[in-house]
Amino acid sequence: MTEETTDLPIVPPDSMLTNMLKAIGLLRESPVGMAGGLIVLMFVVLAIFAPILAPFDPNAPTLPFAFPGTASPDGGVFLLGTDHLGRDILSRIIWGGQRVLFYATAATVSAYIIGILMGLAAGYFRGYQDEIISFFANVILSFPIMVLYVLIIAKVGSSGLNIVFAVVFASSPGVMRIVRGVTMDIATRDYIAAAKTRGEGSWYIMLVEILPNARGPLIVDFCLRMGYTTITIGALGFLGLGLPPPDPDWGGMITETRSYMTGGFAYMAIFPACAVSLLVLGFNLLADGLREVSLRD
Repeated sequence: MTEETTDLPIVPPDSMLTNMLKAIGLLRESPVGMAGGLIVLMFVVLAIFAPILAPFDPNAPTLPFAFPGTASPDGGVFLLGTDHLGRDILSRIIWGGQRVLFYATAATVSAYIIGILMGLAAGYFRGYQDEIISFFANVILSFPIMVLYVLIIAKVGSSGLNIVFAVVFASSPGVMRIVRGVTMDIATRDYIAAAKTRGEGSWYIMLVEILPNARGPLIVDFCLRMGYTTITIGALGFLGLGLPPPDPDWGGMITETRSYMTGGFAYMAIFPACAVSLLVLGFNLLADGLREVSLRD
């Protein structure tokens, strides 16, 4: 009997690290993926070394309405200018990137943990468990996601922890549906039947036998959701529901200075908007590159 072919490769759990290193090596063959990875890496480096790389205190008022390239009173240079309160825009973008990456990563990882557990349970056990989990997921997914974010933050208040909660609540059902579909497919394979014959427990089979073989679509979707979460944090900040001031928030920087765009100071809002766009572009390009790698694997 010939073994059934599948688009999802069967990967022993002990080879996960080897495959991750292999994927990183193959990513070098994807110019799109490499470009996205370098953009994301740049923001990660800026976030980690923000205290060293930021030329000024991001909250210190110095010289209001300084254009890009203006010399500062202490002998430095405002490379991207200052805002209406005299705060250096470059420093605020660097520190804002640290906050965005931290909360976007925390929110996306948390959403994935919950979504994966829900999807595995629904796809493996099926029956009433699947019906209950899918019902609640479909109810949440029936709401426009940005409206749901606004409703949650308006109710519980704006803070980094509440943004994480809102993203987890709204995004984990989408992750669940992806994992559920992949699990229902993989659960019919012969090696899953062999694991059941050996007497392995249900959660062992789900976490050790099924989940590693669902890694391809999940990794790609994770990168895309990081971009979506970055946009969400920026949009909430623009609406005044983002990370609380005075610490820098890209969306908050845009909404604070948008009234000056017609007065010759458009750079105050354009530079943080470009930061949001560039980071999201990096995640999207990285996801495209990883998709190419998964197709070659």
